[in-house]
Amino acid sequence: MKEIWTTLASIMGVWAFFQSLMHNIFPAEIRLIFQKTFNQFINYFSVYCYYEITEIDGVNTNELYDAVQLYLSTSASIAGNRLSLTRLLNSSALTFSLSNHDRVVDNYKNVPVVWEHFVMQRQSQTISWRPLPEDKRVFTLRVKKKDKSIILDSYLDFIMEKANELKRKNQDRLIYTNSGGGVMDPRGMIPWESVPFKHPSTFDTLAMDPGKKAEILDDLLGFAKGESFYQRTGRAWKRGYLLYGPPGTGKSSMIAAMANFLGYDIYDLELTGVNNNSELRKLFMKTSSKSIIVIEDIDCSINLTNRNDKKNDHVNAIPGIPNEGIEDMGNKITLSGLLNFSDGLWSCCGSERIFVFTTNHVEKIDPALLRSGRMDMHIHMSYCSFSALKILLKNYLGFDDEGSLKSETLKELEELIGKANITPADVSEILIKNTRDDEKAVKELIRELKIRGEMIKCSKKDDVNVEYVEKDNEEKYVDGDAHEDDLGNK
Repeated sequence: MKEIWTTLASIMGVWAFFQSLMHNIFPAEIRLIFQKTFNQFINYFSVYCYYEITEIDGVNTNELYDAVQLYLSTSASIAGNRLSLTRLLNSSALTFSLSNHDRVVDNYKNVPVVWEHFVMQRQSQTISWRPLPEDKRVFTLRVKKKDKSIILDSYLDFIMEKANELKRKNQDRLIYTNSGGGVMDPRGMIPWESVPFKHPSTFDTLAMDPGKKAEILDDLLGFAKGESFYQRTGRAWKRGYLLYGPPGTGKSSMIAAMANFLGYDIYDLELTGVNNNSELRKLFMKTSSKSIIVIEDIDCSINLTNRNDKKNDHVNAIPGIPNEGIEDMGNKITLSGLLNFSDGLWSCCGSERIFVFTTNHVEKIDPALLRSGRMDMHIHMSYCSFSALKILLKNYLGFDDEGSLKSETLKELEELIGKANITPADVSEILIKNTRDDEKAVKELIRELKIRGEMIKCSKKDDVNVEYVEKDNEEKYVDGDAHEDDLGNK
């Protein structure tokens, strides 16, 4: 052992003497050439190659550095020895990151890669328009040369994708509104204002038929994972949904469930606050990717009624303005502008956006707005069904499908719910009032369903009687005309 240390010390001494000799005899240019040649010689026989990813690339922030830091946080929390804890803005979770000179081993497609983090003191700064941090932070990626193509072709893209998923998962949802009183920035007015979105609605708690719910979930998943499909087919990566049905059937809860399921932000667009088509385009350009753009009660927001509905022409017509134009309380958005907003050239500015329109009267909307490409999937939010009722009973009273209620009670509820046009919102209100007494809640619900069923039954009878009377009067009127004609002829 003593001989080994003696030999090693001799080698180091010879190397130090050689470096001193080189420094004193050869000029700097020759030394630089020698150093470069020596490094190339060493790298030629090395089985590894190295890549550096710096935090600041020149004067710009390197997005890849942030992505690597977030991606490695999942591995570093388990494998790292010395970790740094951070919490991102608008984030609900802590993230781990590697400290100085700490390393972690990752595995991608059975290819081992080694990440190491270095924090170095930055040299004296040159004059720049942006002050740089004192420390220079660098991730070093070490991989075998034979695996170089795999890493460069797909591994870094994989890291960016995973980092974006983690960011959306950890970041709080935001809901935006175009209030018209935005905050000033150096480039002008910011048209959107945001607050944290904390709506608890999910597809598990949504009162809807399970089959229809599964169909919507499959469609959303297909959209979220369909980037390659949209690129291959030459279509903009967007999708439109129309939610229609009576008030209180869960249209707003559906939007919240979609946002929570996909991890998207919501832009609640108030059309009455938009002055013209140009402003509408600017609002759209300020929306981010991976977002849901919502226009609620589109039939009430502005005058976009069905142009083919001749019955409403006298109501919708405005003197001097075509029927497809809108000028209501100073609002000058046209139907053409809204169509271009949802399916025109401007709709391609960005990616992974969902448009959701809601209405209580789908028959009032112009067919041009309802076609595929603008509203791809039409979802009817109907009155409460028996399957939706069971979900509400589970949400509010904790009843499950394994016998929390008697079979006779369930059978009665199933029979009554089909005859009473009651919305999930009305059922929820009855259950909320009686959450402390489950038995009373069920009795109140049964009583309300019976009352509504009787009202519908009576209204149907009245409609039949009115129809019979009108038909009878019409026959008498026709007979009377015929009798008078006969007398006149005589």
